[in-house]
Formats: sequence, C-alpha cells, structure tokens
Amino acid sequence: MGNAINRRSFLRLAGLGGAVFVSGLNGWATAAAQPGTTYDDFFFIQLSDSHWGFEGPPNPDARGTLKKAVAAVNGLDQLPDFIVFTGDLTHTTDDPKERRKRLTEFKDIVAGLKVQNIRFMPGEHDASLDHGEAYQEFFGKTHYTFDHKGMHFIVLDNVSDPAGSIGEAQLEWLATDLKQLSSDARIVVFTHRPLFDLYPQWDWATRDGAKAVELLMPHANVTVFYGHIHQEHHHMTGHIAHHSAKSLIFPLPAPGSQPKRAPLPWDDAHPYRGLGFREVEAEAQKAQYKIIELPVQKRES
Repeated sequence: MGNAINRRSFLRLAGLGGAVFVSGLNGWATAAAQPGTTYDDFFFIQLSDSHWGFEGPPNPDARGTLKKAVAAVNGLDQLPDFIVFTGDLTHTTDDPKERRKRLTEFKDIVAGLKVQNIRFMPGEHDASLDHGEAYQEFFGKTHYTFDHKGMHFIVLDNVSDPAGSIGEAQLEWLATDLKQLSSDARIVVFTHRPLFDLYPQWDWATRDGAKAVELLMPHANVTVFYGHIHQEHHHMTGHIAHHSAKSLIFPLPAPGSQPKRAPLPWDDAHPYRGLGFREVEAEAQKAQYKIIELPVQKRES
C-alpha cells in the first residue's frame, strides 16, 4: 500500500487547509496469512466528538462544523470502505425530548455522507444519563463486532455506565468473542474513552479498562482507536497501540497541562484549528496502519 497516498492525490488533501499529519505506526506485530484467509488493503475514516447541540464561544460555528466535516469527507478523491463515529455524537442534555431531537438532527446530517457503510457508537454525552436508551432507539446496539477484508473489528461501550465502566457482562462477551480468534488475528477496537489511565482526574480513563486490555494482550495484532479527549494522542500498552482522534467541535488541552479541563478558546485568526478527522489506511496482510490527519473544512479557492 506504499502508493496509497498518491492514489488519492496527497497534494490535493494537503490543500484542504491546516497541517496534514502522516505517520506510519511502528511496533505492530506481523504474522503469516492464515490458510484460506483473504486480505485486502483498504482505508476507513474516523470522526469523533461532534457534540451536536453544543453552543458557546469555543466554537461559534457549532451548527456548521459537522456539516463541513461531512462535505470534506465527501470531497475526498477516493471514498473510504466505511466510516466510524467514535462517540459523543451529541452534546449532553437533561431533557430526554431534547436528547432525541439532537440525535435526530445528527442522524439527518450524516445521512448526507456518500458512504453509507457507517458505524456508530455512543459517548457519555449520548448515553450516560439514560444508560444508552435513546441512543439505541436511533443506532442500535452500543457494543458489537464486524469483519472487513480479513480484519476483525470490536466496538466496546465504556460510556452507558455512568461510572465509566465496561462492566462484567460486556467483558464476558468480549472474552467469548476473542476465544474464537487466532492469536495472530488482525483486531481493531473502537471505543470512546481510553482503555488505559491517561488522566483519570479528567475522566480520561475507563474504570475496568485494564481488564479489557488484559483480554486483548494474548493477541499479537491489536490496535485501539478512541475519542473523548478531543486531540490526537498515541500510547502503547505492551504491544497494543492506542490512538485518539481530534474532535469536530472544540479541542481540549493536553492531559494535566492546566488546572482544569476546559475547551481551548476559538482562534479567529485560525478558525477550526485543532479540529479534524482522520483517514486510516490498513495494510491488512501485515496488520500495519497509516494515519492521515485531515481538517474539517476545505480551504476556499
């Protein structure tokens, strides 16, 4: 997949505006293909933390940013195999009627994506106040698995529990799923909160995330993509790589870099700075990935 960026005209992507970060992910185990298994390179798009319904100075274009992101994804030279939203689709509200209104509006906006193979999962803003009841009315199960071109994807729910736990029942479900996979299966986990203790003081952790990581450890080819912290961050737990995505609404400060967790202020000179989505290129045969960070808005011509 060495010429993947050229196939999608990297220079055009770079012209979208803002910095385009490209990194090959090191430290990933490789394994021989299983007999009878077909692997094919592909790429997907990760968007996260759109917080539809938020209003405030951190983003004066709060009702426009998600739509701009949809337009930017639709404007890619080559469309992805699928798109995943890693939680906080909407901004929290105590009003169940308003929660459903925001979920409806969010769903209507993302229906404009050209790619209709879209995977959703909740964030705590969507699910923690009602244990995911409203979310499930619109998007179905909060945790599930799917397979794509020789790779196994696991969506974990660490937000429907207000305490920020996965829970024993879901951990048992995860253990059962993993037992069906070979030790060198290609596994990608999507979740909202980090599974490791990034900064628990700011709720940047999962109370029983270490149990999930322990279950994943016997498998040689695992990576985790998550949201929640509104910034790009890379971390390793043993051989397992964890990569957080930027937000579509406002950036948050680096872990522990200031006394309180608060949105970074909007910069009129550089609107949408710190916001973005990512393209993940999967080289399935080697279980290796490349991340390309993209901005939410095209540069005006």
